[in-house]
Amino acid sequence: MDDQNKNLILATALSFLVILVWFVLFPPPEPSTPTEDATITATESSVATAPSAADATTTGPVEAAAEDAAEAPRIDIDTPRLTGSVSLKGGRIDDLSLKDYRVSIEPDAPIEKVLYPLGSESAYYALYGWAPGSGVSGDDVPGANTNWTLEKGTTLTVDTPITLAWQSPNGLTFRREISVDDNYMFSVTQSVSNNSGAAASMAPYGILARHGAGEDADLPGLKGFFILHEGVVGMTDGTLAEISYKNVRDFDVDPNEGAQAEVFQVQENGWIGFTDHYWMTTLIPEPGSKFKAAAKYDDRRKIYQAETVLPTMTIADGETAAVSTRLFAGAKEWETIRNYERTGIEGYIDSIDWGWFFFLTKPIFWLLHEINKLIGNMGWSIVGLTLIIKAILFPLAYKSYVSMAKMKELQPQMEALKEAAGDDRQKMQQGMMELYKKEKVNPAAGCLPILLQIPIFFSLYKVIFVTIELRQAPWFGPFQDLSAPDPTSILNGFGWLPWGGPAPESIMALVFIGILPLLLGISMWLQQKLNPAPTDPTQQMIFAWMPWVFMFMLGSFASGLVVYWIANNTITFTQQYLIMRSQGYKPDVFGNIKSSFKKSPKPDQK
Repeated sequence: MDDQNKNLILATALSFLVILVWFVLFPPPEPSTPTEDATITATESSVATAPSAADATTTGPVEAAAEDAAEAPRIDIDTPRLTGSVSLKGGRIDDLSLKDYRVSIEPDAPIEKVLYPLGSESAYYALYGWAPGSGVSGDDVPGANTNWTLEKGTTLTVDTPITLAWQSPNGLTFRREISVDDNYMFSVTQSVSNNSGAAASMAPYGILARHGAGEDADLPGLKGFFILHEGVVGMTDGTLAEISYKNVRDFDVDPNEGAQAEVFQVQENGWIGFTDHYWMTTLIPEPGSKFKAAAKYDDRRKIYQAETVLPTMTIADGETAAVSTRLFAGAKEWETIRNYERTGIEGYIDSIDWGWFFFLTKPIFWLLHEINKLIGNMGWSIVGLTLIIKAILFPLAYKSYVSMAKMKELQPQMEALKEAAGDDRQKMQQGMMELYKKEKVNPAAGCLPILLQIPIFFSLYKVIFVTIELRQAPWFGPFQDLSAPDPTSILNGFGWLPWGGPAPESIMALVFIGILPLLLGISMWLQQKLNPAPTDPTQQMIFAWMPWVFMFMLGSFASGLVVYWIANNTITFTQQYLIMRSQGYKPDVFGNIKSSFKKSPKPDQK
């Protein structure tokens, strides 16, 4: 093997390892959270501050409110994709499950639950209300513990919205109409009719509250590898904000908010909410609306809040005012979210964590999605995606492999130059450069395809790990979740025996790896055999171990990513073999394999 190829392979391996270590030790900084100095006015008063999700119009302790919420009447939610209920205590949307998703691939596994009522271990709910303005007391507006009555409807479905009503002591009548589409988007219209005998000022708000969330998302591990964002996500006039739960807890106390908070003033378009690995909730005012968005943390009660507060409205006596907002609560499906973005929700597709290489990740996912629509199997779609990527890169690969073949032809002349130069390395390098120029060979041409593979690899990693379309996506046989590590191992006969392999997070999984990582190692090993082993014993040992080290390194990665890597290695081997033969160089693969099993000489042996 010539020095150019040895250095190329070594540089590739070291580059991959360096990038892995860099991302682990020096993760990308949190995107800055934009703030704006402009104040919002409408009708034309300043924006009010929304009450705490736990304390709004509360007269007793939070524990008592939780007990009341558990006993409150409920209105069922039943759509093709959602099931749950709305509590008449506070009018909370606080019980929601996804019919299309289960917690595991077991057929009897329960469906995924997104929202939980107050009093649950991990309460998570949407709350709406009105913050009182001038001339209005807290008792005159509905809040977290208001007892609403059902005025219209029986069950919330796609075709039948529900309307809640509440009468204040001073003649203000509040209504809340809730509707839902056939996916995950709720529409909430809040209205107030003023028959109090005087003008009333108040600001409508929406709150998403999570009790005790975020601790798991802060822990290191696979979810933190290459930064999977979980926490607050929002859009402020075209600027994306991503704030981890840890950073929310580190906010300074905002005296205007009475809590640890970060406030965003939105002039035209925006939204805010919480994002998990696969699920999300967001509050979405109508496009073109001015509003205040805030991310908060109540340290005393361990409650995270994302809220929107619309401008204060002044309603004259005898008049009615209304405002509509939307609430997304469901799965982060690319096509569903893209369709919502097309209805005017600016930047909504960026609620999916596309990562640093978003300019590659987005088109790669689009292509994978379109291929899967044709094939109907994500495993084979990944193979098809690999074929397309290799076809796009083929012109560059062709030049690379042609250059490598020419380098093989120049090997005798290069050896002659080395003998003639002796220990004079400068003379040898000068002679090689003249030889390259004369024969029109670029020794660095082989690096470009591999360098391009690095961002593609990371982009596909993000696609497979982050997007819900790969979650529990089956391939064939034992491979029923391409977002999870290979479930096979020698302990279950590589999938032939009716029990699972070692747990992915266990040490056993690092030792007893599955069939896909084994195939990965073999494919890398065969690629090496296109060229003779280096004569230097140290380099020979490094290259001999490299495929097997990578095999164990990538063994715990998502199986879909390993499928891509195997397909990529197989196609690369085929391309390189055929192109080098077309240039007159015939790789002796079987001979190189045979020689690799011979005992290598010791470094001091002559």
